[in-house]
Amino acid sequence: MPTASALHFVGEATWSALSGNPATTEVWESVHEVPHVRIGQAADLVVVAPATADLLAKAAHGLADDLLTNTLLTARCPVIFAPAMHTEMWENPATQENVATLRRRGAIVIEPAVGRLTGVDTGKGRFPDPVEIFELCRRVLARGAQGAGTQDLAGRHVVVTAGGTREPLDPVRYLGNRSSGKQGYALARTAAARGARVTLVAGNTELPDPAGVDVIPIGTARQLREAVLKAAADADAVVMAAAVADFRPAVYTTGKIKKIDGQEPEPVTLVRNPDILAELSADRPRPGQVVVGFAAETDDVLANGRTKLARKGCDLLVVNEVGEHKAFGSAENEAVILAADGTETPVPYGPKEALADTVWDLVTPRLAETHP
Repeated sequence: MPTASALHFVGEATWSALSGNPATTEVWESVHEVPHVRIGQAADLVVVAPATADLLAKAAHGLADDLLTNTLLTARCPVIFAPAMHTEMWENPATQENVATLRRRGAIVIEPAVGRLTGVDTGKGRFPDPVEIFELCRRVLARGAQGAGTQDLAGRHVVVTAGGTREPLDPVRYLGNRSSGKQGYALARTAAARGARVTLVAGNTELPDPAGVDVIPIGTARQLREAVLKAAADADAVVMAAAVADFRPAVYTTGKIKKIDGQEPEPVTLVRNPDILAELSADRPRPGQVVVGFAAETDDVLANGRTKLARKGCDLLVVNEVGEHKAFGSAENEAVILAADGTETPVPYGPKEALADTVWDLVTPRLAETHP
Protein backbone atom coordinates (compact mmCIF):
# COMPACT_ATOMS: atom_id res chain seq x y z
CA MET A 1 0.00 0.00 0.00
CA PRO A 2 2.20 2.87 -1.22
CA THR A 3 1.89 6.57 -0.57
CA ALA A 4 2.07 9.03 -3.43
CA SER A 5 5.66 9.80 -2.43
CA ALA A 6 6.56 6.10 -2.57
CA LEU A 7 5.49 6.01 -6.20
CA HIS A 8 8.14 8.64 -6.96
CA PHE A 9 10.76 6.11 -5.89
CA VAL A 10 9.22 2.93 -7.33
CA GLY A 11 6.56 2.88 -10.01
CA GLU A 12 3.09 1.48 -9.47
CA ALA A 13 3.63 -1.31 -12.03
CA THR A 14 6.73 -2.51 -10.20
CA TRP A 15 4.97 -2.54 -6.82
CA SER A 16 2.08 -4.53 -8.29
CA ALA A 17 4.29 -7.00 -10.16
CA LEU A 18 6.54 -7.75 -7.17
CA SER A 19 3.74 -8.02 -4.60
CA GLY A 20 1.13 -9.72 -6.74
CA ASN A 21 -1.41 -7.20 -5.46
CA PRO A 22 -2.78 -3.93 -6.82
CA ALA A 23 -0.80 -0.95 -5.55
CA THR A 24 -2.91 2.12 -5.06
CA THR A 25 -2.85 5.24 -2.95
CA GLU A 26 -6.50 6.12 -3.49
CA VAL A 27 -9.47 5.66 -1.18
CA TRP A 28 -11.79 6.19 -4.19
CA GLU A 29 -10.75 3.05 -6.06
CA SER A 30 -12.87 -0.11 -5.60
CA VAL A 31 -15.24 1.95 -3.47
CA HIS A 32 -17.79 -0.87 -3.28
CA GLU A 33 -15.26 -2.92 -1.29
CA VAL A 34 -14.55 -0.06 1.16
CA PRO A 35 -10.84 -1.04 1.13
CA HIS A 36 -9.64 1.31 3.88
CA VAL A 37 -12.06 -0.33 6.32
CA ARG A 38 -11.84 -3.90 5.04
CA ILE A 39 -8.05 -4.03 4.97
CA GLY A 40 -7.68 -2.47 8.41
CA GLN A 41 -10.24 -4.81 9.95
CA ALA A 42 -8.72 -7.96 8.43
CA ALA A 43 -5.06 -7.24 9.11
CA ASP A 44 -3.12 -9.16 11.77
CA LEU A 45 -0.27 -6.66 11.60
CA VAL A 46 0.37 -3.36 9.82
CA VAL A 47 3.99 -2.46 9.03
CA VAL A 48 4.88 0.99 7.71
CA ALA A 49 8.38 0.68 6.31
CA PRO A 50 9.94 3.08 5.72
CA ALA A 51 7.98 5.60 7.77
CA THR A 52 8.80 9.19 6.86
CA ALA A 53 8.56 12.19 9.16
CA ASP A 54 5.46 13.26 7.22
CA LEU A 55 3.76 9.88 7.67
CA LEU A 56 4.55 9.82 11.40
CA ALA A 57 3.04 13.28 11.76
CA LYS A 58 -0.13 12.27 9.90
CA ALA A 59 -0.52 9.09 11.95
CA ALA A 60 0.01 10.92 15.25
CA HIS A 61 -2.63 13.52 14.40
CA GLY A 62 -5.16 11.17 12.83
CA LEU A 63 -4.98 12.66 9.35
CA ALA A 64 -6.40 10.47 6.60
CA ASP A 65 -5.77 11.78 3.10
CA ASP A 66 -4.88 8.51 1.30
CA LEU A 67 -5.52 4.78 1.53
CA LEU A 68 -2.67 4.08 3.94
CA THR A 69 -3.54 6.74 6.52
CA ASN A 70 -7.23 5.78 6.32
CA THR A 71 -6.28 2.17 6.94
CA LEU A 72 -4.17 3.13 9.97
CA LEU A 73 -7.28 4.63 11.57
CA THR A 74 -9.31 1.45 11.07
CA ALA A 75 -6.63 -1.05 12.08
CA ARG A 76 -7.22 -2.77 15.42
CA CYS A 77 -4.12 -4.94 15.19
CA PRO A 78 -0.54 -4.06 16.22
CA VAL A 79 1.04 -1.33 14.06
CA ILE A 80 4.80 -1.06 13.53
CA PHE A 81 6.52 2.02 12.12
CA ALA A 82 10.10 1.71 10.83
CA PRO A 83 11.32 5.32 10.49
CA ALA A 84 13.89 6.39 7.92
CA MET A 85 14.98 10.00 7.50
CA HIS A 86 17.90 12.36 8.03
CA THR A 87 19.23 12.70 11.57
CA GLU A 88 18.08 16.29 11.88
CA MET A 89 14.53 15.32 10.92
CA TRP A 90 14.47 12.39 13.37
CA GLU A 91 15.81 14.52 16.23
CA ASN A 92 13.48 17.45 15.53
CA PRO A 93 11.20 18.07 18.55
CA ALA A 94 8.11 17.81 16.34
CA THR A 95 9.08 14.33 15.15
CA GLN A 96 10.01 13.20 18.64
CA GLU A 97 6.66 14.40 19.99
CA ASN A 98 4.83 12.55 17.23
CA VAL A 99 6.79 9.39 18.00
CA ALA A 100 6.01 9.72 21.70
CA THR A 101 2.32 10.15 20.90
CA LEU A 102 2.23 7.03 18.72
CA ARG A 103 4.05 4.97 21.33
CA ARG A 104 1.75 6.19 24.06
CA ARG A 105 -1.19 4.93 22.00
CA GLY A 106 0.36 1.48 21.68
CA ALA A 107 2.09 1.65 18.29
CA ILE A 108 5.61 0.28 17.95
CA VAL A 109 7.92 2.93 16.55
CA ILE A 110 11.31 1.28 16.25
CA GLU A 111 14.49 3.29 16.56
CA PRO A 112 16.19 3.94 13.20
CA ALA A 113 19.65 2.55 12.60
CA VAL A 114 22.88 4.54 12.60
CA GLY A 115 24.88 4.63 9.37
CA ARG A 116 25.12 6.02 5.87
CA LEU A 117 22.22 8.22 4.81
CA THR A 118 21.88 10.02 1.46
CA GLY A 119 24.85 11.78 -0.09
CA VAL A 120 27.83 11.95 2.23
CA ASP A 121 25.76 12.18 5.42
CA THR A 122 25.88 9.59 8.17
CA GLY A 123 24.04 9.39 11.46
CA LYS A 124 20.90 8.07 13.11
CA GLY A 125 17.99 7.76 10.71
CA ARG A 126 19.06 4.91 8.46
CA PHE A 127 16.41 2.33 7.56
CA PRO A 128 16.86 -0.70 9.87
CA ASP A 129 18.01 -4.05 8.52
CA PRO A 130 14.95 -5.61 6.76
CA VAL A 131 15.74 -9.05 8.22
CA GLU A 132 15.66 -7.58 11.72
CA ILE A 133 12.39 -5.77 10.98
CA PHE A 134 10.98 -9.14 9.94
CA GLU A 135 12.20 -10.73 13.18
CA LEU A 136 10.53 -7.97 15.19
CA CYS A 137 7.28 -8.52 13.28
CA ARG A 138 7.52 -12.26 13.89
CA ARG A 139 7.87 -11.70 17.64
CA VAL A 140 4.89 -9.31 17.72
CA LEU A 141 2.73 -11.84 15.88
CA ALA A 142 3.92 -14.67 18.13
CA ARG A 143 2.99 -12.69 21.24
CA GLY A 144 -0.46 -12.01 19.80
CA ALA A 145 -0.98 -15.69 18.98
CA GLN A 146 -0.16 -16.56 22.57
CA GLY A 147 -2.94 -14.26 23.75
CA ALA A 148 -0.51 -12.05 25.65
CA GLY A 149 -0.46 -8.27 25.56
CA THR A 150 2.06 -7.26 22.94
CA GLN A 151 2.89 -3.90 24.51
CA ASP A 152 3.40 -4.64 28.20
CA LEU A 153 6.80 -2.91 28.12
CA ALA A 154 5.54 0.22 26.35
CA GLY A 155 6.96 3.35 27.94
CA ARG A 156 9.74 1.41 29.66
CA HIS A 157 13.47 1.78 29.10
CA VAL A 158 15.42 -1.46 29.47
CA VAL A 159 19.14 -2.09 29.28
CA VAL A 160 20.44 -5.46 28.10
CA THR A 161 24.04 -6.68 27.92
CA ALA A 162 25.15 -9.34 25.45
CA GLY A 163 28.21 -11.14 24.17
CA GLY A 164 31.51 -11.65 25.90
CA THR A 165 34.25 -9.31 27.06
CA ARG A 166 37.87 -9.60 25.92
CA GLU A 167 40.73 -8.66 28.24
CA PRO A 168 43.88 -7.74 26.27
CA LEU A 169 47.14 -9.48 27.11
CA ASP A 170 49.18 -7.92 24.31
CA PRO A 171 48.29 -6.29 20.95
CA VAL A 172 47.27 -9.64 19.41
CA ARG A 173 46.09 -11.80 22.34
CA TYR A 174 43.29 -11.60 24.87
CA LEU A 175 41.44 -13.58 27.51
CA GLY A 176 37.88 -14.21 26.36
CA ASN A 177 35.01 -16.66 26.35
CA ARG A 178 32.68 -18.45 23.94
CA SER A 179 29.63 -16.24 24.29
CA SER A 180 28.03 -15.45 20.93
CA GLY A 181 25.62 -12.83 22.27
CA LYS A 182 22.56 -14.64 20.91
CA GLN A 183 20.73 -14.76 24.26
CA GLY A 184 21.27 -11.08 24.94
CA TYR A 185 20.17 -10.18 21.41
CA ALA A 186 17.05 -12.31 21.88
CA LEU A 187 16.30 -10.38 25.07
CA ALA A 188 16.74 -7.07 23.25
CA ARG A 189 14.65 -8.15 20.27
CA THR A 190 11.76 -9.46 22.37
CA ALA A 191 11.77 -6.35 24.59
CA ALA A 192 11.52 -4.14 21.49
CA ALA A 193 8.64 -6.26 20.23
CA ARG A 194 6.88 -5.68 23.54
CA GLY A 195 7.19 -1.92 23.14
CA ALA A 196 10.27 -1.08 25.22
CA ARG A 197 12.96 1.42 24.41
CA VAL A 198 16.00 -0.84 24.43
CA THR A 199 19.68 -0.09 24.94
CA LEU A 200 21.89 -3.07 24.08
CA VAL A 201 25.47 -3.03 25.38
CA ALA A 202 27.15 -5.60 23.15
CA GLY A 203 30.59 -7.12 23.55
CA ASN A 204 32.43 -8.65 20.60
CA THR A 205 29.54 -10.15 18.66
CA GLU A 206 29.07 -10.68 14.93
CA LEU A 207 25.29 -10.34 15.01
CA PRO A 208 23.28 -7.70 13.10
CA ASP A 209 21.80 -4.93 15.22
CA PRO A 210 18.22 -5.78 16.24
CA ALA A 211 15.69 -3.43 14.67
CA GLY A 212 14.63 -0.64 16.97
CA VAL A 213 17.46 -1.11 19.45
CA ASP A 214 20.23 1.32 20.37
CA VAL A 215 23.46 -0.70 20.31
CA ILE A 216 26.56 0.34 22.26
CA PRO A 217 29.61 -1.76 21.30
CA ILE A 218 32.21 -2.46 24.00
CA GLY A 219 35.31 -4.61 24.32
CA THR A 220 36.41 -5.09 27.92
CA ALA A 221 34.67 -5.57 31.27
CA ARG A 222 35.61 -2.06 32.39
CA GLN A 223 34.17 -0.60 29.20
CA LEU A 224 31.00 -2.60 29.77
CA ARG A 225 30.74 -1.27 33.32
CA GLU A 226 31.04 2.32 32.14
CA ALA A 227 28.42 1.86 29.41
CA VAL A 228 25.95 0.00 31.64
CA LEU A 229 26.11 2.48 34.53
CA LYS A 230 25.55 5.36 32.13
CA ALA A 231 22.64 3.68 30.31
CA ALA A 232 21.06 2.44 33.55
CA ALA A 233 20.65 5.95 34.95
CA ASP A 234 17.06 6.17 33.65
CA ALA A 235 16.35 2.48 33.01
CA ASP A 236 13.39 0.62 34.47
CA ALA A 237 15.18 -2.73 34.17
CA VAL A 238 18.71 -3.98 33.51
CA VAL A 239 19.34 -7.52 32.28
CA MET A 240 22.98 -8.58 32.49
CA ALA A 241 23.16 -11.42 29.96
CA ALA A 242 26.75 -10.77 28.84
CA ALA A 243 29.52 -13.17 29.80
CA VAL A 244 31.76 -10.75 31.67
CA ALA A 245 35.33 -11.76 32.44
CA ASP A 246 35.92 -12.10 36.18
CA PHE A 247 39.65 -11.45 35.71
CA ARG A 248 42.02 -9.54 33.45
CA PRO A 249 45.81 -9.64 33.02
CA ALA A 250 47.51 -7.51 35.66
CA VAL A 251 49.93 -6.19 33.04
CA TYR A 252 49.27 -5.31 29.41
CA THR A 253 52.34 -5.90 27.27
CA THR A 254 52.59 -3.20 24.61
CA GLY A 255 54.53 -5.44 22.24
CA LYS A 256 53.65 -8.97 21.17
CA ILE A 257 54.92 -11.51 23.69
CA LYS A 258 57.56 -13.53 21.84
CA LYS A 259 58.15 -17.24 22.01
CA ILE A 260 61.78 -17.90 22.92
CA ASP A 261 63.22 -21.34 22.22
CA GLY A 262 64.21 -23.18 25.35
CA GLN A 263 62.33 -20.85 27.68
CA GLU A 264 58.94 -21.20 29.31
CA PRO A 265 56.69 -18.14 29.11
CA GLU A 266 56.33 -15.91 32.10
CA PRO A 267 53.24 -16.67 34.22
CA VAL A 268 50.24 -14.44 33.55
CA THR A 269 49.12 -12.71 36.74
CA LEU A 270 45.42 -11.95 36.91
CA VAL A 271 43.50 -9.28 38.81
CA ARG A 272 39.78 -9.05 39.47
CA ASN A 273 37.47 -7.12 37.22
CA PRO A 274 34.69 -5.02 38.77
CA ASP A 275 31.57 -6.99 39.74
CA ILE A 276 29.07 -4.99 37.71
CA LEU A 277 25.99 -7.00 38.66
CA ALA A 278 26.66 -6.75 42.41
CA GLU A 279 27.47 -3.03 42.12
CA LEU A 280 24.31 -2.29 40.16
CA SER A 281 22.13 -4.35 42.53
CA ALA A 282 23.52 -2.65 45.63
CA ASP A 283 23.42 0.91 44.33
CA ARG A 284 20.57 1.17 41.84
CA PRO A 285 20.61 4.49 40.01
CA ARG A 286 16.82 4.53 39.90
CA PRO A 287 14.55 3.48 42.80
CA GLY A 288 12.55 0.37 42.02
CA GLN A 289 14.81 -0.64 39.16
CA VAL A 290 14.60 -4.38 38.38
CA VAL A 291 17.97 -6.07 37.97
CA VAL A 292 18.39 -9.48 36.33
CA GLY A 293 21.61 -11.47 36.28
CA PHE A 294 22.80 -14.57 34.44
CA ALA A 295 24.82 -17.40 35.94
CA ALA A 296 26.66 -19.75 33.60
CA GLU A 297 27.58 -22.86 35.59
CA THR A 298 29.28 -26.16 34.75
CA ASP A 299 28.40 -28.17 37.88
CA ASP A 300 26.07 -27.97 40.91
CA VAL A 301 24.12 -25.57 38.75
CA LEU A 302 21.20 -24.72 41.03
CA ALA A 303 23.21 -24.73 44.26
CA ASN A 304 25.79 -22.38 42.79
CA GLY A 305 22.99 -20.28 41.33
CA ARG A 306 21.25 -19.81 44.67
CA THR A 307 24.54 -18.84 46.28
CA LYS A 308 25.23 -16.35 43.52
CA LEU A 309 21.72 -14.86 43.76
CA ALA A 310 22.22 -14.16 47.47
CA ARG A 311 25.69 -12.74 46.90
CA LYS A 312 24.80 -10.51 43.95
CA GLY A 313 21.56 -9.10 45.40
CA CYS A 314 19.67 -8.99 42.10
CA ASP A 315 15.92 -9.58 41.72
CA LEU A 316 16.15 -12.47 39.26
CA LEU A 317 18.99 -14.79 38.27
CA VAL A 318 18.86 -16.90 35.12
CA VAL A 319 20.88 -20.05 35.80
CA ASN A 320 21.96 -22.30 32.97
CA GLU A 321 24.50 -25.01 32.40
CA VAL A 322 27.24 -24.23 29.90
CA GLY A 323 29.95 -26.22 28.26
CA GLU A 324 30.75 -27.91 24.96
CA HIS A 325 27.66 -27.57 22.72
CA LYS A 326 25.65 -26.13 25.63
CA ALA A 327 24.21 -22.59 25.55
CA PHE A 328 27.23 -20.78 24.06
CA GLY A 329 26.77 -20.24 20.33
CA SER A 330 23.54 -22.24 20.20
CA ALA A 331 20.14 -20.94 19.05
CA GLU A 332 18.53 -22.86 21.94
CA ASN A 333 18.82 -22.69 25.69
CA GLU A 334 17.27 -24.01 28.87
CA ALA A 335 17.45 -22.50 32.32
CA VAL A 336 15.93 -22.04 35.74
CA ILE A 337 15.09 -18.48 36.75
CA LEU A 338 15.62 -17.94 40.47
CA ALA A 339 13.89 -15.03 42.20
CA ALA A 340 14.91 -13.18 45.35
CA ASP A 341 11.54 -14.14 46.89
CA GLY A 342 12.50 -17.82 46.66
CA THR A 343 10.41 -18.80 43.64
CA GLU A 344 11.89 -20.81 40.78
CA THR A 345 10.74 -20.81 37.15
CA PRO A 346 12.10 -23.61 34.96
CA VAL A 347 12.33 -22.87 31.24
CA PRO A 348 12.52 -26.02 29.09
CA TYR A 349 14.94 -26.47 26.22
CA GLY A 350 13.87 -24.31 23.29
CA PRO A 351 14.61 -21.14 21.32
CA LYS A 352 16.49 -18.43 23.19
CA GLU A 353 13.64 -16.05 22.38
CA ALA A 354 11.31 -18.26 24.48
CA LEU A 355 13.64 -17.88 27.46
CA ALA A 356 13.84 -14.13 26.77
CA ASP A 357 10.05 -13.79 26.81
CA THR A 358 9.87 -15.70 30.09
CA VAL A 359 12.39 -13.28 31.62
CA TRP A 360 10.26 -10.30 30.56
CA ASP A 361 7.13 -12.08 31.80
CA LEU A 362 8.75 -12.11 35.26
CA VAL A 363 10.12 -8.57 35.00
CA THR A 364 6.90 -6.79 33.97
CA PRO A 365 4.84 -7.48 37.14
CA ARG A 366 7.79 -6.35 39.26
CA LEU A 367 7.91 -3.11 37.27
CA ALA A 368 4.18 -2.62 37.79
CA GLU A 369 4.69 -2.89 41.57
CA THR A 370 7.38 -0.20 41.69
CA HIS A 371 6.54 2.03 38.71
CA PRO A 372 2.83 1.59 37.78
